[in-house]
Amino acid sequence: MTRIKNLVWTLKIWKDTRGQDLIEYALMAGFVAVAAGAIMPGVASSISTIFSKVASVMTNAANQG
Repeated sequence: MTRIKNLVWTLKIWKDTRGQDLIEYALMAGFVAVAAGAIMPGVASSISTIFSKVASVMTNAANQG
């Protein structure tokens, strides 16, 4: 019985696309940031700092969860 519940739950998660837009926007923002860093070298260090801070926050969140 639990196997069927797990399968149903997995199928519900697989069909859920609500978070997909957020991921797409985050990827697009990342691509824009990388392109801006490539075009404007003065901005590259700021972008690197922002990505480092984001990585640090994500690592801390993963370790707490």
